[in-house]
Amino acid sequence: MTDRAEITKTWKLFIGGAYPRSESGRVLPVHDVNGHAGGRAIAYAAHASRKDLRDAVEAARASQERWAASSGLLRGQILYRLAEMLDGRRAELVEAVRMGGRLGRGKARLEVELSLDRIVSFAGWCDKLESVMGGRNPVAGPFHCFSQIEPVGVVAVFAPDEHPLLGFLSLILPPLACGCSVVAIPSASEPVPALIVSEAAPSSDIPAGVLNVLTGSHEELVPVAAAHRDIDAVVAAVPAELATTLQVGVAENMKRVRLIDPQAAFMDEDGWNDPRAFTGVTEVKTVWHPIGI
Repeated sequence: MTDRAEITKTWKLFIGGAYPRSESGRVLPVHDVNGHAGGRAIAYAAHASRKDLRDAVEAARASQERWAASSGLLRGQILYRLAEMLDGRRAELVEAVRMGGRLGRGKARLEVELSLDRIVSFAGWCDKLESVMGGRNPVAGPFHCFSQIEPVGVVAVFAPDEHPLLGFLSLILPPLACGCSVVAIPSASEPVPALIVSEAAPSSDIPAGVLNVLTGSHEELVPVAAAHRDIDAVVAAVPAELATTLQVGVAENMKRVRLIDPQAAFMDEDGWNDPRAFTGVTEVKTVWHPIGI
């Protein structure tokens, strides 16, 4: 037989270590290089609703304290294991990055290689962040004064369309490395690279709920994330109109927001492999202790 029905994969959400379908029952088509509704759908992704986002935040909150309490060494080992698992799926990742038709094979391979390197880089930051950004502060008085770096808690991440793998990883790795739990919404048009990461997460020993991945519309989920009171921070690479929606939405609950240009140079290793990447997902706790006489 030459005329076979093609089996098109439907990707699910990743919430609390499980792979549920959206409670709404909706799906998003992922198109080929034609990139429009008339193009051939080469995959489908679950279309997350506000209820799915609430479920993901609950899973993230339940896991965050234990993840933050784990040692930097352990978090680094787990992220390094993620790099190992994704390296084993390198060819699949290259094809997923090429799926949108923006990049040829050579540039797609480069994006995958940079993505793996970025995971290894943040794995190294896990047990060094405290010593680089924290420390003892000189004060005029009989006190010891120490600054400690702590995670903010639950972080919502809206990844850019421009780099569906490298951009996604560049935004989720800093909060994961410092001890935050993450609810990530990848590119709506090219979500498959991020979904491959979600498939590799359990076998990388990332605890259930620490990383949650919801495919869906940024326009639909940005206002929900902005208003959600149990999200502590938002990191978003979204267009200007959505950035405005986000800033207006958080005014009532005062959560931290870091806005990133969707056209940012995600391939710039110097800009993403230093402490600036942790802006918005860490906070400084200062401790004063009197010196005994």
